[in-house]
Amino acid sequence: MAAALALGLTIELTIGTASHAAPAAAPAAPSTPEANPAAGDIRAIRQEIEAMRAAYEARLQALETRLKAAEAAAAVAASAPSPAPPASPAPAPEPVVATRGGGGGANAFNPAISLILSGQYARLSQDPADYGITGFQLPTDAELGPGERGLGLGETELGLSASIDPWLRGAVTLALAPEEGVEVEEAYIETTALGGGFTARAGRFFSAIGYLNPQHAHSWDFIDNPLAYQALLGNQHGNDGLRLSWLAPTDQYLEFTGEIGRGSAFPAGGNEGNGLGMWSLSAHTGGDVGESHSWRAGLSVLKTKAWDQELSATDIQSQAVTNAFTGNTRVWIADAVWKWAPNGNATRTNFKLQGEYLSSQRRGDLVYDLGGAETTGAYRATQSGWYLQGVYQFMPSWRVGLRTEQLDAGTPDYGANAAAFAASDYRPRKNTLMLDFSPSEFSRFRLQWGEDKSRAGVTDRQISLQYQMSLGAHGAHGF
Repeated sequence: MAAALALGLTIELTIGTASHAAPAAAPAAPSTPEANPAAGDIRAIRQEIEAMRAAYEARLQALETRLKAAEAAAAVAASAPSPAPPASPAPAPEPVVATRGGGGGANAFNPAISLILSGQYARLSQDPADYGITGFQLPTDAELGPGERGLGLGETELGLSASIDPWLRGAVTLALAPEEGVEVEEAYIETTALGGGFTARAGRFFSAIGYLNPQHAHSWDFIDNPLAYQALLGNQHGNDGLRLSWLAPTDQYLEFTGEIGRGSAFPAGGNEGNGLGMWSLSAHTGGDVGESHSWRAGLSVLKTKAWDQELSATDIQSQAVTNAFTGNTRVWIADAVWKWAPNGNATRTNFKLQGEYLSSQRRGDLVYDLGGAETTGAYRATQSGWYLQGVYQFMPSWRVGLRTEQLDAGTPDYGANAAAFAASDYRPRKNTLMLDFSPSEFSRFRLQWGEDKSRAGVTDRQISLQYQMSLGAHGAHGF
């Protein structure tokens, strides 16, 4: 800036000298601009210099104003309380404002695009077409089990997100299944400046209940979700609805979330009216213990309504039947996560221990054997499940993990249909071991071995090899 001003002054002085010398060199020359073209050029140059000087002074004042504002903000931040622990969700990105002129302004409204590519090879000792979980009636279209045998293309995930204006942002996640086409996993708008620690979301999204449920599959530490999620939530619960979250202004992380929705996904289903089919409440808290430890724990409840929801089951004669359930379901979830990283640095080595307990209570009527006997009886069932897993990064890029889990089908009361179902005290369970290698934060290769005893009297030994690749912009995952 100083150099430019100096250059302007030099030009001005030079021109001034020339203007004084000109009459001496040619005293007879006319003094009007029409007669002396050089005088017009001098005036134009002087005006240009004055314009440059004014522009630089305005720019300098603007920079000094920004500097004072930044120094004031830094002083406020230095005196503010410590930031929330790692358990708090990442803040929404600042809105991007397009500018006039320049090359980047027109692209400021383009959304961030991410693409997750996945594929795997699975060697299964049992036919996945016969997969089931003993004692649990599940939707006919539920995504359960280890998937298909052999080589296969996994689910491709396409995500787009961007700030809409200073108050809202939008995001959409599309799941591109190999044979089933495109499915909208999430599509919502979310506030960015509601104030008071509140955030609102509207659209389609995974529920905030529990720990694993809000996460997309590519962020799981194992290839598949635990049995408790498969049996009690249909693998993962999402809905079309509204969400309101409040982050308390405390040093310790404390967040409350409430949701209402249409009720179109298991354990809800069949809502064709104007009313609500689900609501949920959840509370999570967490914090740091020293420099190397952090934790998060929470409690959630999900209440749903189902209307003639078709469920697959096996009757007393070991025949597959389709039943229809109408009634209410309440699912409680307790979750806890503990992380360790030496001095808070997780790049070389770290450890994560997590677990969840789910309990489901179903109350209503069950129509047994649709298209066959179609007898209606009362239905009462209290079922539960849990998992516990640990993942240890023993050196950069390498992790090993172990998960153990078990279900309890309880003793369902089928009312008038009691004679159609056999009583069983079998408890499905599974143990899983995994090893993964991540050459970078954008790629991962995973080897997983599992011993699945979801069906009474059947052991499915599973070996899977998976790859996951991340392309484009992708936000950081939650705690």
